[in-house]
Amino acid sequence: MFELLKSTLFDLNQFDGNLNTNVTTQTGTGQDLSAEMKTYYDKELIRLTGPQLVHDQFAQKKNIPRNSGKTIEFRKYDNFPKALTPLTEGVTPDGRKLNVTTIDATVQQYGDYVTISDILDLTAIDNNLLEAQELLADQAGRTLDTVTREVMVGGTNVLYVDGKTSRATLTSDNKLKVKDIKNGVRILKNANAQKINGYFWAIIHPDSEYDITNDPDWINASQYAGSDQIFEGEIGKIHGVRFIETTEAKVFESAGAGKETVYATMLLAKNFYGTTKVENGGLEFIVKQKGSAGTGDPLNQRSTAGWKAIKTAVRLVEQYGLRIEHCSSFNAKAV
Repeated sequence: MFELLKSTLFDLNQFDGNLNTNVTTQTGTGQDLSAEMKTYYDKELIRLTGPQLVHDQFAQKKNIPRNSGKTIEFRKYDNFPKALTPLTEGVTPDGRKLNVTTIDATVQQYGDYVTISDILDLTAIDNNLLEAQELLADQAGRTLDTVTREVMVGGTNVLYVDGKTSRATLTSDNKLKVKDIKNGVRILKNANAQKINGYFWAIIHPDSEYDITNDPDWINASQYAGSDQIFEGEIGKIHGVRFIETTEAKVFESAGAGKETVYATMLLAKNFYGTTKVENGGLEFIVKQKGSAGTGDPLNQRSTAGWKAIKTAVRLVEQYGLRIEHCSSFNAKAV
């Protein structure tokens, strides 16, 4: 029995990811994934990563630029003024030109990988490549979501609840309330911000959700879904705002004397920000099978699985996104 038990145990070194594996491609050796398999794994990685990209959902999205360097161009169009001059019969007035402002952003590359030993690959019961892909997809999603989130919360349009004037003045009593959402909607409407599919959208932390859903006016998502699309993490709506809940919502550490945790609830309108897509080269899954590293792996002892992504995000119109800062009944770790 002891011998049987011992045979099922794995050396923890087999999971060691601190190996400097050479990932140079050796085309034609049969050691790399086929084009069909690479397409499959890329699509699967994007599918698994998608639910993590909560902050990307309402962005103006651009494809990764091909052969144009590291800069991607987003466009912002100015609204037309009212046409209050009466038309003269038989006279065609001068037309109006589009006033387009281009906003450039520089893409960055992100990625990580895991090393799998040949012994683990031969003896493990589970399919380690698929398990690794799920873990890497989760990591990739949270990474890329954070890249977008940090740009979004860096905006200048901010509302501190209960009439507070700074993050440092917020206390544990200053929780998110329905009146703050109503006030935020007022601010967006006064900026002539357009709704997204008929609604403004809020990205909210579960701790903040706990506070605001205690309000009797709250309507749960299950009561209004019907034929409407339920977005990733959606929990409900109130006063023309639909709410997306995620633990990745921004949490600050307060600069105040009490060191309260401060939460950011992002209220979004159309064309507030832009991001690059994960499809069409934005995110890829990379597998190097054992032996593909040549002299870097002389005994064919290890393979690697990893992801690589190109990403950027940029705010386009500051007034179309509002950061509502408040405290909560709880204190999450700053992220």
